[in-house]
Amino acid sequence: MRRRDFIQLIIGAGYAWPCAARAQQTKDWRIGFLHPGQSALVSNRILAFRNGLGTPGLREATDAEIIVRLANEQIDRLPDMAVDLVGQSVQAICAVSPPAVRAARAATRSIPIVAMDLESDPVANGWAASLAHPGGNVTGVFLDLPGFNAKSLQLLREAVPALIKVAVFWHPVSGNLQLDAVRNAAAALDLPMQILEISRPADFAPAFQAAAKAQCNGVLMLSSPLFGGNPQLLAELALQHNLPAINIFPDFPQKGGLLGYGPELQNLFVQSGVMVRKILQGSAIADLPVERPTRFKLVANLVTARAFGLTIPTSILLSADEVIE
Repeated sequence: MRRRDFIQLIIGAGYAWPCAARAQQTKDWRIGFLHPGQSALVSNRILAFRNGLGTPGLREATDAEIIVRLANEQIDRLPDMAVDLVGQSVQAICAVSPPAVRAARAATRSIPIVAMDLESDPVANGWAASLAHPGGNVTGVFLDLPGFNAKSLQLLREAVPALIKVAVFWHPVSGNLQLDAVRNAAAALDLPMQILEISRPADFAPAFQAAAKAQCNGVLMLSSPLFGGNPQLLAELALQHNLPAINIFPDFPQKGGLLGYGPELQNLFVQSGVMVRKILQGSAIADLPVERPTRFKLVANLVTARAFGLTIPTSILLSADEVIE
């Protein structure tokens, strides 16, 4: 009797995700997936990544085993998890966020690493010789930070015409590159800023309190899975402290925040899956160019705008991919 294909999902940190298997067949692809976040957020990302591996007609993609390691926002667990993935004899690792990439690279210089990193520059970090020819075992999808941060600040200023000082929420483990980029963007706009370091969800409320005390009247949240994994809490705190905010993740305005502008995350995981497929089908990672996000999304929440006493300008409404009324 034939056995049916199956997908087994086990929720929790440090678990394995066998995506599919068939009786009497050996899994050709064994892939590690290293992420700093929590299972409730990441499960949909993994499905998007798997879609990028190939269509159901591609046997290797259908039978691929994805071994997932989640740090549940405990960044110091990532190095051991990366070592564990290497010990599992994976053929490639998808590493999400700079700490995950650093952990994976410290664990192996031979297994291909496809990064999904919206916070750093692979060349500046020494992970790649160049964007066109990485030359090592790291490639992936990286965000072009300077232009992106300038656009985010400009959107916040358009939405909040009386903006006189902006609080910048920064997760230090994401690195300094995007912080330097936003400093330059704020200087170009002649906009004073207050940098507030945030390392865990417990820091969110004190950060909003500090921003209000510093007389900021707007918040820019830099890219980090920490902020992406807690959109509703951040949206609620922004309203409580009367601080209009923009976040790179569209989930933020969808959960009650004011603005979200950034790459379409599900598409990024598909894009990462496609890159892993190319490597497992024979492309040399050293010659596989670093890619940029291809699709960006702007979301505005008019309900939240009214709560702040703001009128979202036509320029934003015409550009928005989604308007929540």
